[in-house]
Amino acid sequence: MQHLPEMSEIKLLGSAASPFVNRVQFVLNLKSMDYDFIDENLTCKSELLLTTNPVLKKVPVLLHANKAPICESLIIIEYLDEIQPNINKILPTDPSDRAYNRFWAHYIDYKFTPLYLELIRAQGKDVKEAVKH
Repeated sequence: MQHLPEMSEIKLLGSAASPFVNRVQFVLNLKSMDYDFIDENLTCKSELLLTTNPVLKKVPVLLHANKAPICESLIIIEYLDEIQPNINKILPTDPSDRAYNRFWAHYIDYKFTPLYLELIRAQGKDVKEAVKH
């Protein structure tokens, strides 16, 4: 039987408004993994965030037991899938199918999401001009 990590073993640093944090929360909940959520104020980042993600200084960050912090939502999701492979598998087992899924996840993160955020920032401005960038 697979060992389920205890609540105190998993901590997620994040902001409830972040879609990147939300997708990690979705997977944690889908896999019935207990975790402590540590809400980060992104305008005044905590010392914990700055020390656990010193390169990017952003959320989400997953802390699991005494292991190294895991940053970036897609990497966190892959990790969760690897430590809980038998409960609601996220990525397919076939390498080609996994690569296909990673392509679309990468596309959403680096093409779709920036455009979406630009459109949100363009409220009241010329949307056609925002889409050009």
